[in-house]
Amino acid sequence: MFNDVMKAGGALVAASIILAGVSAAAGAAAQQPAAAAATINLDDHAGFDAIFDGKTMTGWDGDPAFWKAEGGALVGQSSAENAVKENTFLIWRGGEPADFELTVDFRMSSTNSGIQFRSVHLPPGTASGRGSVAGKWVLKGYQADIDFDNQYTGMIYEERGRAFLARRGQVVYMRPEGGAPVLTGKLEMTPEELKTVIKQNEWNHVHLIARGNTIINMVNGHVTAIVVDDDVKGRALKGLLGFQMHVGPPMKIEFKNIYMKKL
Repeated sequence: MFNDVMKAGGALVAASIILAGVSAAAGAAAQQPAAAAATINLDDHAGFDAIFDGKTMTGWDGDPAFWKAEGGALVGQSSAENAVKENTFLIWRGGEPADFELTVDFRMSSTNSGIQFRSVHLPPGTASGRGSVAGKWVLKGYQADIDFDNQYTGMIYEERGRAFLARRGQVVYMRPEGGAPVLTGKLEMTPEELKTVIKQNEWNHVHLIARGNTIINMVNGHVTAIVVDDDVKGRALKGLLGFQMHVGPPMKIEFKNIYMKKL
């Protein structure tokens, strides 16, 4: 147990360094949560490259029955007649980023979605924890979770994998030998306080940092969850990026202002 604590402590020191050094926005949000939204420029894309041209689906691969480029955004939309029967994804085909920062704005009308990263494409017929994959656009991997009711928004999840890694307001350590997440700290803002900064039926801003074994999720200028992942078999250090449409009632999810900085 002592060794586990020491490993977790060392990993969290590394996470603290990343939090302070990689992103000034993250540090400001962690230290001054009440003032963060007023002092952080969420439109600052210096050093980032746009990975969506704002007009077309160029570079993006998804089921055309659900996904399109419209109104300056990538839009996923389902209906009662055209329902999502299996979680389906719009996949960025520009590479498999390892260490990066990603910023994106989202707006949704219902149900559940997410931002996939360091993920793998599962071909049809692949056995998975949820049964055999049926569709052509299915991803497995880390997800910055999003949902309309904001029960999950801001969390770090693993689609078709280890499930919930860090819930909103948590700093979590994943041990080298695997197993359940270890809660090693809490952020200054409580899960309930963080929920209040997420806007329903409006645009929200997500800023993700993935560097080595550390993942930081921020929503609207506030740090919402941190994972330090030393699970050798379970983690991924690079992979695909994508956006999710979840099974459930009819929904519309929009993503715009999509920028990436490779570290």
